[in-house]
Amino acid sequence: MTIQSHPYSFNTVKKINSVIAILIALAALLLISSCSSAPAAQQAPPPPTLPVQTVQASSVTTYQEYPASIEGTVNVEIRPQVSGALDRVFVDEGAFVSAGQPLFKINDQPYRAALNNALANQHAAEAALVNAQLEIDKLTPLVQNKVVSDYQLKTAVAAAQIAKANIESAKASVATAKINLGYTTISAPVAGYIGRLLKKQGSLVSPQDAEALTQLSDVHNVHVYFSLGEKDFIGFKDEYAGTTLKDKLNHLPAVSLLLADNSEYSLKGKIDMIDGQFDKTTGAITVRASFPNAQGLLRSGNTGKIRLSLNHNNALTVPESATVEMQDKVFVFALADSNKVKKVAITIDGKDGENYVVKDGLKAGDQIVLSGMDHLQEGAKIVPQKAADKVAKN
Repeated sequence: MTIQSHPYSFNTVKKINSVIAILIALAALLLISSCSSAPAAQQAPPPPTLPVQTVQASSVTTYQEYPASIEGTVNVEIRPQVSGALDRVFVDEGAFVSAGQPLFKINDQPYRAALNNALANQHAAEAALVNAQLEIDKLTPLVQNKVVSDYQLKTAVAAAQIAKANIESAKASVATAKINLGYTTISAPVAGYIGRLLKKQGSLVSPQDAEALTQLSDVHNVHVYFSLGEKDFIGFKDEYAGTTLKDKLNHLPAVSLLLADNSEYSLKGKIDMIDGQFDKTTGAITVRASFPNAQGLLRSGNTGKIRLSLNHNNALTVPESATVEMQDKVFVFALADSNKVKKVAITIDGKDGENYVVKDGLKAGDQIVLSGMDHLQEGAKIVPQKAADKVAKN
């Protein structure tokens, strides 16, 4: 039996071979393309272009703030000196009063009666003295004529001396009664503002009461107290001229007061007192500044902050935004050789607006990176761009 080949077998094989050839060619092209692109992927990216600034020395003023408490120049507790019922209250809470103005009235009837009784005792003592003197006048010629013995005259003289002593005692009692009667009217010892009234009309009051009737504050001028640590106090003394502490106080500039809402009080104050010793518990020393307060805007018990100014000559400053904080230390990236950056720790000596005043770590002429520090590493290479150039381009 004769076997005949399929008429299309040869053509089919030919087509299959063509397809295989095309696939092989495409694979070769892909291989060549991947081999040629591999070196490009391995190339390092170009160094980043970052703004830099040259550190320069200049004179700057920094400010330090310290929590403070405010008190009137005079803060008086108003307390009764005698016991009794509170008959009248002449003032209201928060009112301004003048020195000598009546504030409270205690029922004075018992004290008027005591004064009258003391006056009666004084009159009786004075009458006894008159009687004793009459006895002396009667006995003196009789003794001189030896009609009676001098013993009777001596007794009369002694009685007169006792009467004089009784008069002095009675006068003292009268004075005490007048003082107690005067204490029934409680007046303001100084001009100032009345605090809360803790006792109302009709209340029984006594000098032994735990609470005062009220408080009175003279706030025409106020004292603002704040504390300096030992290190700050040493720097404070070294900053200003003068050989003694009194001289330094005279050379101190005016200070500012920041109120509780961080607004600045319109008037400047003057530091006029430094405590004689450090507090052993806190390690701080108390300092006092005085401020005028004619309008009465400040009251005893207010809080705020004292702002002290410090002058720095030939100081180096860097923008706060150009620093990085790590583990309680502050760093900048300084430009080193071959445009490589170096992380440098700096010591801060204060703040001037948005700039740090640098005490140690940099010197004039050093260049620092201003931004883009988040992705920088020690020894990384950059293309420095002067800050002035960057501003000009913008």
